[in-house]
Amino acid sequence: MAQKTVVVGMSGGVDSSVAALLLKRQGCRVIGLFMRNWEERDGACPAEEDFEDVKRVCGVLDIPYYTVDFSREYLDRVFSYFLAEYRAGRTPNPDVLCNREIKFGPFKQYAKELGADFIATGHYCGIAHEGGLHRLLKARDAGKDQTYFLNQVTQDQLDGVLFPLAGLVKAEVRQIAAENGLATAKKKDSTGICFIGERNFRKFLGEYLPAQRGKILTLGGEEVGEHSGLMYYTLGQRRGLDLGGRKGEEGRWFVVRKDLKENILYVSHGDETPLYSHACTVTGMNFIPRPPEEEEFLCTAKFRYRQSEQAVRVTRTGADAVKIDFAEPQRAVTPGQYAVLYDETQCLGGGVIEEAL
Repeated sequence: MAQKTVVVGMSGGVDSSVAALLLKRQGCRVIGLFMRNWEERDGACPAEEDFEDVKRVCGVLDIPYYTVDFSREYLDRVFSYFLAEYRAGRTPNPDVLCNREIKFGPFKQYAKELGADFIATGHYCGIAHEGGLHRLLKARDAGKDQTYFLNQVTQDQLDGVLFPLAGLVKAEVRQIAAENGLATAKKKDSTGICFIGERNFRKFLGEYLPAQRGKILTLGGEEVGEHSGLMYYTLGQRRGLDLGGRKGEEGRWFVVRKDLKENILYVSHGDETPLYSHACTVTGMNFIPRPPEEEEFLCTAKFRYRQSEQAVRVTRTGADAVKIDFAEPQRAVTPGQYAVLYDETQCLGGGVIEEAL
C-alpha cells in the first residue's frame, strides 16, 4: 500500500479519523473528503461543526482535505425513496440506501477524480479481494459490525475499497485517537437518519408528508384510541400510543398491523402472538459476492440491525427475490426493512422485506 493514494470519507467522527491515521501509518498518500449531503430548510448548517473537526484532524495528520456537495443526489436517490416508503405505510432504512447510492456511488467517482487508487471509510467491517471477487466480512467488534448497512453494495462498488477498522473494537479506536491527539477522540457517535442526524422525528416527517389522523382498533375491532398518522408507527412499537392499560390486566399496548387503505392502526394488549411470523418474502436481493448456485440453502439472517443472527432457510424465487423460512418464529419482521444474510465470517447480501408470513 506504500505510496498508494487513498481517499478517506471523513465524517468528522472518531472512526473515519482513525481510519485515515492508520492508512497514513501504512505509507499511503491519504486525502480526506467530507460530504455535504443535506441542506436545511431554515438555512442552518449543523454539518459545519463536523467539517471543523475534519479540518482539525487533517491538520494533525498533515493530509489534504476537500469537501463535496452531494445534497442533490441524496435528495433524488435516498430521501425521495425514504418519503415514498413512509407514504406507502412501510418503514424504510435510509442508511442502507445511502451507502449504495452515495458513499460507494458518487463519492467513489469523485475520489477517482482526485487520483484515488482506493477509497476507505470508517465502517466496522472487513473486506477480502480474491480472484476478482470482493467479499464483505464481519468486523472483529461484533457489537459495532456494520455489514448490515452495506448489504446493498455491489461488486463494482466494493472494488478498490478498504475498511481499516476491521480488526479493531471501538474502545481501541478511541484510544488510538486520544494517543495521537485527534480532536474526535471523545466525540459522541452520530445517530439518527443518515446525513440528517437526530431529529424530533414526527415533526421532521410532518414537514414533508401530511399526517392523517385515524382510528386505533384492536384485532377484534374495538376502538381504543386515535393515531396521529400511520407513518409515525412501526410494528412492535410500544411507546407513543397514548393508550392506558386495561383495568386488572398486565402488559402494554403495541402495534401489530397498519391498514393504509382504511387508515387504521391495529394494536394488541399483552398478547404478542400476532407480532410473530414464520417466514418472509424479500425483493431487491443483492448477493455478495454473487448469487449461490443452489436454489435453496441454509444460513443465518438479521431482520433489523440490533438483532442477533437467526437460523434460516433461503429459497430463491426469482432473479432478485427470495423466501426466507425461520427456524424459530421472529418478532416484528417489518416490510420496508432489510433482511440480511450471513455465514460464519461474511455478509452474503440482503434485500427489502416485502411481507411477513
